[in-house]
Amino acid sequence: MKNSHLLKEANQGVSKNYLAYVLGALAGIIAAGALAPYLKDVPVTVGYGVLAGLTLVSALLFGLFWPQAAKEAPTIITPVVSAGQDKTSTKEKDTPIVNEAKTKILDTSIIIDGRIIDIAATGFLEPPFLVPNFVLREIQLISDSPDAIKRNRGRRGLDMLNQLQKRSDLEVKISYKDYTETREVDQKLIRLAKEIGGFLVTNDFNLNKVAELQGVRVLNMNNLANALKPVVLPGEELELQVVKEGKDENQGIAYLEDGTMVVVEGGGKLIGKKVKINVTSVIQTNAGKMVFTKLAQK
Repeated sequence: MKNSHLLKEANQGVSKNYLAYVLGALAGIIAAGALAPYLKDVPVTVGYGVLAGLTLVSALLFGLFWPQAAKEAPTIITPVVSAGQDKTSTKEKDTPIVNEAKTKILDTSIIIDGRIIDIAATGFLEPPFLVPNFVLREIQLISDSPDAIKRNRGRRGLDMLNQLQKRSDLEVKISYKDYTETREVDQKLIRLAKEIGGFLVTNDFNLNKVAELQGVRVLNMNNLANALKPVVLPGEELELQVVKEGKDENQGIAYLEDGTMVVVEGGGKLIGKKVKINVTSVIQTNAGKMVFTKLAQK
């Protein structure tokens, strides 16, 4: 990868030199044309020599000095720091982002979750992906927590970030934009998303709702997962194992392969058994779908 990058830069340099020579030659021809009337009394061989020499010198001068001048000219756009780049090499404020409207800003919950990597690899979620530095700090704090569960979640988040960084097919960038007047990471995420006009990618239900109320476009991975669950229609017959009792009397609970809860009326005394059931209704809740069934008649 590094060699190919260097080769690309070398080819660009050669192209600039060729262009400089052509421009120099054109400038020499124009200058020679302007001098031609003054050389009418000079012998033909001498006149052609002067004109040819002027063209050649102009081409050489342009070829030698123009590429260097172009190289030293100040750049207009500063790239966003990539996940594997040292932040000290780039200014940490107001870094322009390419394709801002398509940028997917990842929050802490979506990084720790980890499914974003597989979903992005399918091509259904278009990069670039932006990881704010204040999200990195939050994950670092979670990974240093004295609570074992929080610590494991934080370390999983760091592992997911490493995997994101190593994926050559995913464009992942880090933003050092911060909002020091507030300590709330959620508010910082919302402000960043509003500033660049990008999408906020999260699994956090509360952040999802607050961001939508403030006009931020949100991609919720839990909503996506629920939308991709198999469709179960009333009247369908299923065969499932009742795994525990339900809240109501003589009610059992079973689960589809994707984790969808199935309430089995009359299944409270059939725990551990596989039974045939008929779907009566399907309800969509904030937590996902719930399927209500009754025992199939024999």
